[in-house]
Amino acid sequence: MSYSRFAIYYVPAEGAFADFGAAWLGWDVARGRETPQMDVPGLHDVTMTPRKYGFHATLKAPFRLADGRTVADLDAAVSDLAAGLAPATCNGLDLTALGGFLALTPDGDMTDLRRVAAACVRNLDMFRAAATDAELARRRKAGLSARQEALLTQWGYPYVMEEFQFHMTLTGRLQQDSLAQWSKAVLRHLPDLPRPFVLDQIALCGERADGWFEPIHRYMLTG
Repeated sequence: MSYSRFAIYYVPAEGAFADFGAAWLGWDVARGRETPQMDVPGLHDVTMTPRKYGFHATLKAPFRLADGRTVADLDAAVSDLAAGLAPATCNGLDLTALGGFLALTPDGDMTDLRRVAAACVRNLDMFRAAATDAELARRRKAGLSARQEALLTQWGYPYVMEEFQFHMTLTGRLQQDSLAQWSKAVLRHLPDLPRPFVLDQIALCGERADGWFEPIHRYMLTG
């Protein structure tokens, strides 16, 4: 399989939590295939943006492979990184409205999750091709702070290091007056969330020629 971009994600292990995400979005990222979506009126439309990425949390945002680097090299580097990283823990996950979309975000201190994400960004950056002017311009449309602009310039993505926000996206941007309605819809279908939440694995994912993401390999954090 040939991939145009790569990313480091947290993808839930098999179980009710992963099954919920796949059925909510209509894309089973763990298996790299479409799956029947829940029968919730309007759900297909509000999940169009996050669907192709699947139910995940971004640790290192999608990037093109740098010249001279191979997928095998990247795979080996992620494996080595995971072997040296201890799992990260927080109190749990809660449903939150972030900038007009709904996501599951950490309850409590996020320092441990930031540690894992920062290591993924920093230690694997040698594999990232420099962002193009078009990619930088697209990120800047969000209206970045001075610090986010500096992070974008250094790492190709503005929401890293202390600006990192662990989140598992459930919708695209919603109208303000529909947030409460969709929050209730999510809560009606959400299984019991893990408490505490433990991030004990990471996944190297690839963007296929059709634009959909799927895992290439999973790695347990064993450091």
